[in-house]
Amino acid sequence: MKKLGLLPKLILGIIIGIILGKMKVLVIVQLLATFNGLFGNFLGFVIPLIIIGFVAPGIGDLGGNAGKLLGVAVLVAYGSTVVSGSFAYLVDSTLFPSFLKAGSLAIDAANPEHALVGPLMKVAMPPIMDVMSALLIAFVIGLGIAASKGHTIKNVMNEFQGIVEGIIKVIIIPLLPFHIAGIFANMTYAGQVETILSVFAKVFGIIIIMHLLILLFQFTVGGMLNGANPITLLRNMVPAYMTAVGTQSSAATIPVTLAQTKKNGVNDGIAEFTIPLFATIHLSGSTITLTSCALAVMMLHDMPYTFGSFFGFILMLGVTMVAAPGVPGGAVMAALGLLESMLHFDQNLLSLMIALYLAQDSFGTACNVTGDGALSLIVNRIAGFKLEKK
Repeated sequence: MKKLGLLPKLILGIIIGIILGKMKVLVIVQLLATFNGLFGNFLGFVIPLIIIGFVAPGIGDLGGNAGKLLGVAVLVAYGSTVVSGSFAYLVDSTLFPSFLKAGSLAIDAANPEHALVGPLMKVAMPPIMDVMSALLIAFVIGLGIAASKGHTIKNVMNEFQGIVEGIIKVIIIPLLPFHIAGIFANMTYAGQVETILSVFAKVFGIIIIMHLLILLFQFTVGGMLNGANPITLLRNMVPAYMTAVGTQSSAATIPVTLAQTKKNGVNDGIAEFTIPLFATIHLSGSTITLTSCALAVMMLHDMPYTFGSFFGFILMLGVTMVAAPGVPGGAVMAALGLLESMLHFDQNLLSLMIALYLAQDSFGTACNVTGDGALSLIVNRIAGFKLEKK
């Protein structure tokens, strides 16, 4: 199992969970539901720590590179993220109702046999603070680090971020396949898994198409500003896209993204500044995936939604995912607090979101890093440079 990547482990967990659910042995499903309850409660306890551990240092690091160009780059990245999320909502809200039956996974009190199995016992793990308090503390500390010239608090927060990353890498990520197995065993036992699999196969297809469309839009803007062919510029970034699909990491793809961005003619200094920065603050692909999966889950569970509520979620998403951890699923881990506080997801829905997001993580990351090359083109032009022939 150690040699398998996370995605194969998750797929194996889904298969095993479906098999166990099909066996219809109640005690097995109850034991798995008990594990899921404990894991979900622990995840709820960790969410405020994740927010503080990632958002505060991320904002603080941005402040350490003060300058007009930094402000321009941050605004371009944030704008791209917000446009991508809004685009995803408009497409999803138009297409999803055509194949997704609203409320098909909602608990029907008249049919208790279709309800999820409860755990054998519960252990309360209340978080030390609510999500909004954690966000406010993270913003205050992050802005304080950015405004201060000292390094003590910054070093403390960087070490705290390392601790939280360790919790994700050592506890949460390794246990996720078992958690996913329990979720799918329970849904199979309750007769819900067929709906999930059939619906999200189509959802994922729409997500990948939206990734490609937003990349085409980004490179069209970058190409127009620089008087270059956007298709040629986008084609030059294909090696970065494929590398990200394999590594699932924006950070690990930086060398390839940087080389291909320079190949597109971006000034060396601009490229060397923007590409590492965008790798941590520009997540257009991840935003499309999170928005789409969240809306689909809400529709399936007959939860109310409006563009206003989702637009607020998207605006906050662009901030909380800043410097998301360099582990698979970092973006969804950083977004859990918003899903809970703004879209009212419970622990079961948060766990389902983790599984769904991780299934698309490679393609979301590939969209992120490829788009970084387009945004570098935009910043290059704003800074007054023309594309150089390489």
